Amino acid sequence: MAREKKFYLTKEGLERIKKEYKDLKILRLNKIKGERPKILHSQDLDPEYFSFQEDLNRLEFRIVELENILENVRIIKAPPKEKQNIVNLGAIVTLKEQDGRINEFMIVGTLEANPSEGKISSESPVGKALLGRKTGDEVVITSPIRVIYRIRKVKYFLG
Repeated sequence: MAREKKFYLTKEGLERIKKEYKDLKILRLNKIKGERPKILHSQDLDPEYFSFQEDLNRLEFRIVELENILENVRIIKAPPKEKQNIVNLGAIVTLKEQDGRINEFMIVGTLEANPSEGKISSESPVGKALLGRKTGDEVVITSPIRVIYRIRKVKYFLG
């Protein structure tokens, strides 16, 4: 039997997934209970009916997808105090580039990654390169350009 993929989420990320799941189930129920377009009993295809079915199918697919996530979720937690200088999921990492620029990223699972918010996936090139490293380490990332970072600080704010 194939192993299910684990989905790593912060507590906030899990709450967002739960809310989306609940909202979509209510939407599906309302859509099913509501008035459905009629199937025309002729050779003409009713585009309104097909559009309704397509929307319902997309809704069902997303609900199943969210159920899979909820069944296989792992909450990201801070490591023990003695290991909080090592980059892991949930770490907020302050990096210094060779030119002196400072960057700060939070390492999260793929579902919460949002570079514009400073959240990068543990599966991204930068995320992979940082995992397991500690304060003071130099990290070289080549994707698509070569960047050298020095880890200045690692901190955790997770419960």
